[in-house]
Amino acid sequence: MATGADAASPLSSTKIRPHTLLQERIVSRNAPCRPQYDRFIPNRGAMDLDVAQYLMVDSKKEKPVGILSPSQEAYRKRLAEVCLKNRTRILAFRSKPPEPTENIPWEVSSSPQHSRTVKPRRYIPQSAERTLDAPELEDDYYLNLLDWSTRNVLAIALGRSLYLWDASEGTASELMSVDEDSGPITSVSWAPDGKHIAVGLKSSAVQLWDTVASKQLRTLRGGHQSRVGSLAWNSHILTTGGMDGLIFNNDVRIRSHIVEEYKGHEQEVCGLKWSSSGQQLASGGNDNLLHIWDRTMASEQNARQNQWLHRLDDHRAAVKALAWCPFQGNLLASGGGGSDRCIKFWNTHTGSCLNSVDTGSQVCALLWSKTERELLSSHGFDQNQLTLWKYPSMVRMAELTGHTSRVLFMAMSPDGCTVASASAGDETLRFWNVFGNPETNKKPVSKPLGPFASVNSIR
Repeated sequence: MATGADAASPLSSTKIRPHTLLQERIVSRNAPCRPQYDRFIPNRGAMDLDVAQYLMVDSKKEKPVGILSPSQEAYRKRLAEVCLKNRTRILAFRSKPPEPTENIPWEVSSSPQHSRTVKPRRYIPQSAERTLDAPELEDDYYLNLLDWSTRNVLAIALGRSLYLWDASEGTASELMSVDEDSGPITSVSWAPDGKHIAVGLKSSAVQLWDTVASKQLRTLRGGHQSRVGSLAWNSHILTTGGMDGLIFNNDVRIRSHIVEEYKGHEQEVCGLKWSSSGQQLASGGNDNLLHIWDRTMASEQNARQNQWLHRLDDHRAAVKALAWCPFQGNLLASGGGGSDRCIKFWNTHTGSCLNSVDTGSQVCALLWSKTERELLSSHGFDQNQLTLWKYPSMVRMAELTGHTSRVLFMAMSPDGCTVASASAGDETLRFWNVFGNPETNKKPVSKPLGPFASVNSIR
């Protein structure tokens, strides 16, 4: 792919230099002149003024005396043909506008804007294409109970059980269930390989499962003192956030799994998201705080404990909804709870707030489109809708309604076209074709290696 000046120049593919184009235009102007006419303005250079004078004045003075013989009449007409060339008009006009100048490559000098094709407006269905029952779904804003894997399997926690729905086959199965002392399930998150899944529990433990073999691999303990409501993967690192306000990075390959610790929240951590580069972590809490953490900023006193890069307190309610922009690595969107109702956009390099939009209702989840500059948000009272926004204008493109209670959870299919939304109040899981149909000519995406590719087993 061309980069730099080659990609920016519209003339690079024509093999014509700008000064060559200028020379061709000069040559065309020095070509032999042709008479220029206009349909409405007479051209003096094209008129014979002597003939015009005769037609206006002298022709009226010549009055034939008596009746002309046929031979005399024929002689007069012949004389008019030779001298006047049968011209009866005094002014000279052109019936058509002049032809465009030839040999000038207008297609080379045209701007890219004129050659750009206009994309047809995408149709966005206003109703869900599929609805599934989701009984016993926890009605808790601070939990994260829905996730969609890279292998097209949707995981949803219903009470103390975790269910898997294979979107390709349309079949559902129960993966695991915990006892009353350990449950209910408070968070779920797929590993990048789409095969392993992490399950956070009310008892503060985190279980790792192999979904292909339907086998539990290990349980992570010793970090949190209360329920684990948020999870986020970064390669082989599983980040956990708890009600105790603590955040831990767990290396699932080793026995002593806690490798880093983040302290900054005073209340429950309800949102965790790693950037695509894996260098920055965004965390939101019930203390209305949003933190940006950088893995390179380890504390000098304690190499395991990191200091936040930015501490942002602009929200006026809990910050659960977090989404990193796929086309701009340092752009983060965050959504606030019922007392805030705002979607804010942040430059995570500088910590500055780029924009803030009042949505009018509680923001529960956020998802960026993978192909378009669009953002989808799910909301609570009073419409319980999904809203599609055009970025950066933040114009509402669509309002998707159907849920009768707040839409607490959202997840996107691996092809980036379908979005699943779950509501505990109406106990339904709905699927929306928000971002169009998958591209038929899209190149196959190589499967990620995942966190367990380099180890044979997990202790």
